Amino acid sequence: MTGSPRPAAKKARPDYRCAECGWTTTKWVGRCGECQAWGTVDETGPKTRGVTAGPVSSPARPILEVDVDAARSRTTGVDELDRVLGGGLIAGAVVLLAGEPGVGKSTLLLDVAARSARAGVTTLYITGEESAAQVRLRADRINAVHANLWLAAETDLAAVLTQIDAVGPGLLVLDSVQTVSTPEIDGAPGGVTQVREVATTLIRLAKERAIATVLVGHVTKDGSVAGPRLLEHLVDVVLTFEGDQHSTLRIGRATKNRFGPTDEVGCFVMSDHGIDGVADPSGLFIGRHTSPVAGTCVTVTLEGRRPLVAEVQALVSPTTANNPRRTSAGIDSSRLAMVVAVLTRRGRVPLAASEIYAATVGGVQLREPASDLALTMALASACMDRPLAPDLVAFGEIGLAGEVRTVSGIERRLTEASRLGFRRAITPRYEGPVPDGITISPVADIHDALAIALQEVAHG
Repeated sequence: MTGSPRPAAKKARPDYRCAECGWTTTKWVGRCGECQAWGTVDETGPKTRGVTAGPVSSPARPILEVDVDAARSRTTGVDELDRVLGGGLIAGAVVLLAGEPGVGKSTLLLDVAARSARAGVTTLYITGEESAAQVRLRADRINAVHANLWLAAETDLAAVLTQIDAVGPGLLVLDSVQTVSTPEIDGAPGGVTQVREVATTLIRLAKERAIATVLVGHVTKDGSVAGPRLLEHLVDVVLTFEGDQHSTLRIGRATKNRFGPTDEVGCFVMSDHGIDGVADPSGLFIGRHTSPVAGTCVTVTLEGRRPLVAEVQALVSPTTANNPRRTSAGIDSSRLAMVVAVLTRRGRVPLAASEIYAATVGGVQLREPASDLALTMALASACMDRPLAPDLVAFGEIGLAGEVRTVSGIERRLTEASRLGFRRAITPRYEGPVPDGITISPVADIHDALAIALQEVAHG
C-alpha cells in the first residue's frame, strides 16, 4: 500500500527589520511602521534554529592578566580635541565625527593626521569626496605635509582594504563613510545597507589590527548623524563638530564616549591657515566697548563642564506695526519670546509695542536656561536706555511667574567670572562658597534683579 505523499516543507520566510528602531515585519515596506523613517527597512534573512559553539578569537583570561597598556590613549596633537576625546585616540578605537558641510571636519582631521605622522605614527588618509591632489593643496595651505602621511582617493571598500594592507597604518582617517560602497551589497552609496556594511568591516579591521580609526559622517537636515542608528551604536566615540559658516568659532562635543566624559567640549577657531584650538575662549564672546552701552549684559554659560563668559546684546526699538518683530541670533527664539512676555507682564517693562533684536557676541549659542537672567537684564537696559555696570555678570533661569530659579555649577560660573575681572554677580539664591574678588547678589525674582542692576548703575 502506497502512503500519501508528504507535504512540501515550508520555505523559511525572511524577516525585515528597521535599522533605526528595530521594528520587524514579515514583508518589505518603504516606511517603518514604528518610527516612521523612510528607507530603513531591510531584509535580515530567515530565522535560524540556534547557534552552536565555535572557535574563539582569543581564550578568556583572568582580568588581572589583561594588558591595559593597549587601551592607553595617544594624544592627537590638538589639546582641545584631546579634551573632548578624554585624552586622545586609543589603538583600535573607532571615532565617528559628524558635522554640516563646510564646518571644517576635513581640515581638522587632516591637521590631526599630519601631527600623528610627525609623532612617528604611520597615518593613512582616505578621501572619497575629493581627489588626492585636492587634499594635498589643503595640506600645503595648513602646513600638514609629512612623509609619514599617506593619501589615497577611493570609494570602493575592497580598494580601501587593499590600501590599509599596503600601508599598515596606526591611524586611519576615512572621509567619509557615506561615500564608500561595495558591489557585493545591494543599495546605493550612502544607503542604510551600504553604510552598515562599510562601517562593520572597518570596525572589525580596526579591532583586529589595533588601528585608531576616524570616520567622517554626514548629517541630516535636523543635525543628526545620517545613516542607520546602528552606526552610532557600533563605534566607540561619536563627536559632533558645530559652527556657523559666517563665524570662525567651532565647537566639538562628544555625544557618546566609551573612554571619557560626554560633557566636555572643545573650542576651535577656523582661519585661512586651518583650525586652531582655543584653550581660553571666553574672550571671544565679549564685546569691546570704549564706554558702557545700554542693552548689553554678560552671563556665564556652561558648555558641558566648561564655563564660558558670553555677552548678550539687545536692541529695543518702538514701532507702530501691528506685529512687532522678534529676532534673535545665538539665542533660542522661543526662549526670547518667553522672556519678553515675562518681562512685560511681571516686570512691568513696556515691550509689547517694540521691535526686539537679541544676539550673542562671537557666534556662541546660548542653549541653557541659565542665560535667561542676562537676557532679561539686557532687554530692560535697552528699553530704559540705561547701561549696566561693566563689571557685572548675571545668570539664572526665569520662570513664568517671574521667579529666578537656581542653576547648576554656580561656583564654577563665579570662579570663571572672577578670573576674568568681573566683581559683581546677580545670581539665584545661593549659599555655597564664593570665590575671592567677586560679590554676589542673590535674587528671588526679576523685580529684585532689576532693582539691584539699576542700583549698581546709580552707584557705579
